[in-house]
Amino acid sequence: MTTVTEATGGAPVRTVRPRGGIGRSVRDSLVVAQRNLIRMLRIPEVVIFGLIQPIMFVVLFTYVFGGSINVPGAPVGDAQAYHEFLMAGIFAQTVTFATAGAGAGIADDMHKGLIDRFRSLPMSRGAVLTGRTLADLVQTALTLVVLAVVALLIGWRTHENLAEVLAGFALLLLLGYAFSWIGALIGLTVRTPEAATSGGLIWLFPLTFISNAFVPVNGMPAFLQHVAEWNPFSATVAAARLLFGNTIAGVPRSVTGAWPMEHPVVASVIWSVLIIVVFRTLAVRKYRSATA
Repeated sequence: MTTVTEATGGAPVRTVRPRGGIGRSVRDSLVVAQRNLIRMLRIPEVVIFGLIQPIMFVVLFTYVFGGSINVPGAPVGDAQAYHEFLMAGIFAQTVTFATAGAGAGIADDMHKGLIDRFRSLPMSRGAVLTGRTLADLVQTALTLVVLAVVALLIGWRTHENLAEVLAGFALLLLLGYAFSWIGALIGLTVRTPEAATSGGLIWLFPLTFISNAFVPVNGMPAFLQHVAEWNPFSATVAAARLLFGNTIAGVPRSVTGAWPMEHPVVASVIWSVLIIVVFRTLAVRKYRSATA
């Protein structure tokens, strides 16, 4: 709020004008984010269980499948090469799978009538969803930190400077934030948290596995190669590998010549920003009309 002094009949009068829309939206979003972070601290098992799945994927792919998957340009059966190939994909899968949790959380709030109570308050229309997605982003960042430590323990290494490595993680978090808006829309659309969880995962499995995350694209059928290399998920995985220095010199970035694979960093940013713009707009519009 801002206080302004005006003159009325020679006597100064202090009036209060409401703060501008952007300032109010930021303030309200941070309040909602704080509420969700406090709730997270009070239910630590949610964070713990969120860590178990990506760690399991790391162990399974590294020690069960690692010796049987050959990375182009690396010696046959080179486990270290696969460790470095794999981790960007695991990081990206982790940030996108948080979508299901975001959708389930919003659906739970809808089911309990909390969203209706929020809508009755004098607050920015998009603040509830923005605050929720920001809180999920913080949780995802903590998960990435733990997962990176586990990756280092199993032999993953980066080969670029700190700034580029941090930029790689920033792109991963941007993708996770973008996908959280898809989760928000799903959570507002379905009627129960269970449906939101199922709806948040059913499309993520083909999205993440028809990609360059876990196996090289060159082993896929020709039509799937095109799908995989134009996949937004693949663009961020490729960008993270490039920024981490986990690529092999002399190996072409793209099998099909797809533009996102030739320019993965730019493509990753474009895809993530586009997803945020589209799905935030749809989610906020749905929030205005959704009922418990």
